[in-house]
Amino acid sequence: MSTGTPGSSSGIRLGGAPSTDSAPRRKAALMGRSPQDTAAGAWNYVLLILAIVGSAFPIYWMFIVSTGTDVYLAKIPPPVLPGSNFAHNIGVVLGRASEEGRSYNNAKFGSSMVNSVIVTVIVTVATLFFCSLAGFAFAKLRFKGRDALMVIVILTLTIPNQLGIVALFIIISKFGWQQQLVAVIVPALVSAFGVFYMRQFIEDSVPDELVESARVDGASTFRVYWNIVLPIIRPALGVLGLLTAVGAWNEFQWALIALGSGEHPTVGVALSRLASGNYVKYRIVLAGSLLATLPLILLLAIGGKQIVQGIMEGAIKA
Repeated sequence: MSTGTPGSSSGIRLGGAPSTDSAPRRKAALMGRSPQDTAAGAWNYVLLILAIVGSAFPIYWMFIVSTGTDVYLAKIPPPVLPGSNFAHNIGVVLGRASEEGRSYNNAKFGSSMVNSVIVTVIVTVATLFFCSLAGFAFAKLRFKGRDALMVIVILTLTIPNQLGIVALFIIISKFGWQQQLVAVIVPALVSAFGVFYMRQFIEDSVPDELVESARVDGASTFRVYWNIVLPIIRPALGVLGLLTAVGAWNEFQWALIALGSGEHPTVGVALSRLASGNYVKYRIVLAGSLLATLPLILLLAIGGKQIVQGIMEGAIKA
């Protein structure tokens, strides 16, 4: 019968104290748990709260300034409660009211929101289709020069977009697309990053045996892509779609060059017009920025789960 001595195999010291090897066992057990099964500590909540506050404060400050007058920017300490001038500032942005005799109708902010929606929808849909189709070809089809072409696609990612602006502007000038939305849409219909991303996801997610069995059953290449590949890569399409939509909505440099002072500005161009002039009224600019930010917040709130799902699926496959 065991007497509970330190050298006994029961692992219990005299006096009922646990053995020293229990701490490594608890540590190993915790390390083996998934994040969902591990309880969060107080510091986790503190860091999360700080991250949320730090991320949301610029948007809140933008809203505060857009609701007040010019005095709001000069107050020390700055106000934390909204003012009563929000409706007037929004009216000035949309061209329905004037500000000290100055009208902002030339910004065409209302129509710019519609133009940005058109550009974003067309660019996002086209990018998803062409990038997934090209990614399927690079991942599952065998043709001469496939690897060399993929290397060229990847190398284009190393070239800054600014280097091609002059050549791109000459091309759209030859086509007569200046100050038209098509000049912003066509160059963004496909992206090298999208092709590379879809190629990697399809290569890891779609088994070769599934493609070969569909061909044995008589399915064409496009039918294999449409009926087999697309349903499998929906998480990746969601991630690429959100990234593309945000990028198309926020596009400024090329839109400013291509559209200029034309009649069809996008949101970025309209905001630059709000900030033009000898004296910039920042509450008007921030009111326009708030309107331009709301669709992105709504989009990320609706589709943000797709980003997490796509990232998690890639991590599990890896």
